[in-house]
Amino acid sequence: MTVLEASPFVRACRGLPGPHTPVWFMRQAGRSLPEYRKIRAGVGMLESCRRPDLVTEITLQPVRRHGVDAAILFSDIVVPVAAAGIDLDIVAGTGPVVAEPIRSAPDLERLRPITPDDVDFVAESVRLLVAELGSTPLIGFAGAPFTLASYLIEGGPSRTYLKTKAMMYAQPDLWHALLGRLSEITLTFLRTQVDAGVSAVQLFDSWAGALSEADYRQYVLPHSAAVLSGLAGAGVPRIHFGVGTAVLLEAMGEAGADVVGVDWRTPLDVATKRLGPEKAVQGNLDPAILFAGWETVERETRRVLAQGAAAPGHVFNLGHGVMPETDPEILTRLVALVHEVSGRS
Repeated sequence: MTVLEASPFVRACRGLPGPHTPVWFMRQAGRSLPEYRKIRAGVGMLESCRRPDLVTEITLQPVRRHGVDAAILFSDIVVPVAAAGIDLDIVAGTGPVVAEPIRSAPDLERLRPITPDDVDFVAESVRLLVAELGSTPLIGFAGAPFTLASYLIEGGPSRTYLKTKAMMYAQPDLWHALLGRLSEITLTFLRTQVDAGVSAVQLFDSWAGALSEADYRQYVLPHSAAVLSGLAGAGVPRIHFGVGTAVLLEAMGEAGADVVGVDWRTPLDVATKRLGPEKAVQGNLDPAILFAGWETVERETRRVLAQGAAAPGHVFNLGHGVMPETDPEILTRLVALVHEVSGRS
């Protein structure tokens, strides 16, 4: 067993006991850290993701500061879509904005397959990070086909997903062709990260909670499953996460991940009963609790740890990403608290 395989994070993902419950945070590298804001000053998001020197430093920042049990590659879910030929930008305060949305079969032709060479900067970043991180695992990630499709169809972030759902219902052939193309792109992107040395991968289906279970199963599950099953022999744990997905937990569990991320709306012990005894869970402290004072943070952290003990493996995390206004010191204290409370003698 390698040092990384023996790490608390990888062991928890595999449902194996460890010295303590591992903890990392979605968006742990980001605007909550002053050192991140300093290094990103004047540098666009996509440019930052394409510069291995910046990616390496930004990814390492929360590991140094907080002592988390895993790093997550600094990138963005639209990086492989941009590499596939889509004209887009990540606008501060808005998110990804697509110049020409995909809404017809001819539009789809602009979204070409990618090769590892198209994202060689990601592979280089991973190699640099693996060398720097030593015994700390590195998590690779990608956006799931549905979430990527929503940006490509809407042209940017959406609250209603009206255009996305309209295509899904009215043009199912185009819909499945688009998600099929996106699943291929996503799989290539993740395989590139695995081949470069990441210890786990996370598939973010951030906006799948906009769907009913029936629609998810018909229109989305086959494509997410294609990505996750395509990594079945990669030898790394696979994490699957979405927001507002309580009604989708069983279906998301069937997509093929080893670990299911659970947002703060569903207690982890309840989620475990629904997912079954084979799935580890990740989560799920409400990010807003970090603003409620340390007494509340400690109480709720102990609750999450107790509920997570019902699962064969538990990776402590927030129920969504770190908010930019979060005090970094609270995150550092939270990591220490999780280690202390869950430590096994």
